[in-house]
Amino acid sequence: MVAMDDESSEMELKKAKVKPVTVTVPFKADFVGTYMAGTGPNSECGECPTDANGVPIGPECWGIVINDDEGTGTHLGKFTHHFEFCVEFISGIYPGTTGHMEAWFVAANGDKLFVACSGQVLNGRLDYHPEDVNSYFKDPFEILGGTGKFKGATGSGWTDDYNRDSYPANSFHHWTGTITMVKGKK
Repeated sequence: MVAMDDESSEMELKKAKVKPVTVTVPFKADFVGTYMAGTGPNSECGECPTDANGVPIGPECWGIVINDDEGTGTHLGKFTHHFEFCVEFISGIYPGTTGHMEAWFVAANGDKLFVACSGQVLNGRLDYHPEDVNSYFKDPFEILGGTGKFKGATGSGWTDDYNRDSYPANSFHHWTGTITMVKGKK
């Protein structure tokens, strides 16, 4: 009879649904970006009055930024990214009152990780930036879930980003924080 109980218990354990275990672990992503065609004034973001030469005359100039390229990161491997968001070009505030931001990383295995950030791009550079840096931003970011192993992921951290006078890649990003996701999900 004991053997039957052991066998029944084993069968019940096999049938039981195991709750996924989530873990919070460090998150780091280093990537470059290229500003794409389409970046500039955009009525979906707001108004951008300009003079006859197309120079913004203020008091505000809302437009869109589209930034794509690649990098490497923990939990992502080598990845590509896409960022599209509204920005006020005079003050550097983003994504503005419309809140328009579409941003994600595509991991080496094809899984997507959705993110968002907001803040302000500041003119100039910090002491530790390369000499040709013309603007920088150190703003909070948030992890908003994703597909595959990133389904239901959350997290946050800080950007340490800057723009340089180089081409084609002129936007440099260094993100650190934490990510909470299902342990061992592939």
